[in-house]
Amino acid sequence: MTQPTYDFSGRVAFVTGAGSGMGAETARWFARAGAGVVLADIHEALAQSVAKELADAGLAATAVHCDVADEDQVAHAVQIAASEFGRLDYAFNAAGIHVPATDIADEDAKYFDHINAVNLRGVWASMKHELSIMRRQDSGGAVVNCSSISGLIGNPQLAAYDATKFGIIGLTKSVALHYADRGVRVNVICPGTFDTPMVRTQVDAGDISIDEILETLPMRRIGTVDEIASVVLWLCSAGASFITGAALPVDGGFTAQ
Repeated sequence: MTQPTYDFSGRVAFVTGAGSGMGAETARWFARAGAGVVLADIHEALAQSVAKELADAGLAATAVHCDVADEDQVAHAVQIAASEFGRLDYAFNAAGIHVPATDIADEDAKYFDHINAVNLRGVWASMKHELSIMRRQDSGGAVVNCSSISGLIGNPQLAAYDATKFGIIGLTKSVALHYADRGVRVNVICPGTFDTPMVRTQVDAGDISIDEILETLPMRRIGTVDEIASVVLWLCSAGASFITGAALPVDGGFTAQ
């Protein structure tokens, strides 16, 4: 799709999970809109590749290794944005993992702890350190977290995963209320099925079937990553200046049924 025009010149964006999929494409869109971008990912080589692509195009981007399950790494990555670009205006917390379906009665606590550490605590740690910078700025900022339609509806055999995605929505709403009168807006998107490496891995493993998914979608297609990037940039723009604490489904109509 054609990228809408935004002028984020002089602004700085921080993106987790920026090495591939939704995070990578959103980082590209921020950079093309004029923002300096810090791409954080546990797979540093992937983030470096995207950052180089942007730098080669004359855009401002830097990559940093970051496992969001490790708060110290998150703090360091966010600080890179502040030290390299002098400020932080936007954040897209996209890092997350999926897990195979399982019966909760068979789950080990380590299974729950791992997915919680990445999906929920990772967003908590990211916001904690992003907001520690944004709250000191007169211009405020905007944060967009990434949940899922699994944060809006339950799914059998995905109890631990759904718990983290529901948790991200509650976390977002709480923080949005606290910062509503401080110039920082905090929203959360709830993607459905998108063409990402994570989904392709699930398809290849036989965990999901694209044909079966299409049958459940009113729009009869899966989403593309640029359709996520467009929503994130809009939520960070002046066009969404009166929106905070919202949980926005981006799912081809799935949750409208």
